Amino acid sequence: MPMRWIALVALAVAPAFCADWNPKQAEHYLDGRQKEWAAWPNALVSGVVCVSCHTGLPYLVARPALRRSLGEKSGPTLYEDLLVEGTRATVFRTDAKELFGGLKGRLVDQVYGAVSVVSAVVIAMEDAPRGKLSPEGEKAFERMWSIQVKEGPAQGSWQWSDYNLDPWETKDGVYYGAALGALATGLTPGDYQSRPEIRRNVEWLTAYLRSEQGHTSLHNRLFLLWASSKLHGLLPNGDQQAILAELRRKQESDGGWTLASLGPWAKHDAAPPAVGSNSYVTALAAFCMEQAGVKPSDPLLSRALAWLRSHQNSEGYWAAESMNHKHASGTMPEKFMSDAATGYATAALLGAGSGGIQSTAFNAKPRR
Repeated sequence: MPMRWIALVALAVAPAFCADWNPKQAEHYLDGRQKEWAAWPNALVSGVVCVSCHTGLPYLVARPALRRSLGEKSGPTLYEDLLVEGTRATVFRTDAKELFGGLKGRLVDQVYGAVSVVSAVVIAMEDAPRGKLSPEGEKAFERMWSIQVKEGPAQGSWQWSDYNLDPWETKDGVYYGAALGALATGLTPGDYQSRPEIRRNVEWLTAYLRSEQGHTSLHNRLFLLWASSKLHGLLPNGDQQAILAELRRKQESDGGWTLASLGPWAKHDAAPPAVGSNSYVTALAAFCMEQAGVKPSDPLLSRALAWLRSHQNSEGYWAAESMNHKHASGTMPEKFMSDAATGYATAALLGAGSGGIQSTAFNAKPRR
């Protein structure tokens, strides 16, 4: 298998750090869930395995770090290759109706927008160590910019999946998607960001994210914080510090964050009750803070990491329930939030183990 992910993420984790949580169990859970995802018919509607925001994307963030920390020499897993190569295979398909023949109406363009942005993120992470975009990377960004909203109040963003499912697929998810688009652009290698042909697109995107940040959830602004650590000029330092200050104010006494603290969210009557600190939002907050340069010694982050170290369960994952429905036991959706929580918790804990994730993609400074 190609060695790309070893080049992408190089970790040196102090053995003592791993003593209070179990990376091997986390690996077993993440691989097992990805195996199930790759076989689930709903994940294959485009003909390849979808890189979902809840299962696939956090897996691609965390899995290379786990491989390095555990000293594995085998290279990317089958499931990493399925996600990455499947993404590469679909970037040349630019007919939304062909990709998603089972969808109708506005959902076709919404899902196409989401897939185009996430594809750019995945390939940018993949291409970063090589110092230039691959042909598939060039096509992924060409496709992404071609469907960017070019007028109106949403100028600079993308249409985004709206199934009324928090936290990723709602009307407010347009902002989350735009933050991912900025992250993808910030991860591009070489001089891509300075190309004249995309300058206006980046300006639109930056203007949208800045102007609308006061109208979106703290959850979405965490992705903005992550993106701003990669895309130069996306946010002034004062805006970055304001996000961190809000996290400080809302952190619970136990070191975590509640679901409500990262809202506002829509009311979902069928959702399980959310009480106390939540694994997903605490893991996401810790990971995004690290990406923004917060040191593990900072009490804000150190308390969050302590909470995460103490909340991995006996099966190796960080449990988190759906924000929308009570899913039947044993179904794929039952653990979607746990998949996301485990991916980001694993990445955050490994990243803090010995100076952070040393990665061309994840730790590169914004290009000036």
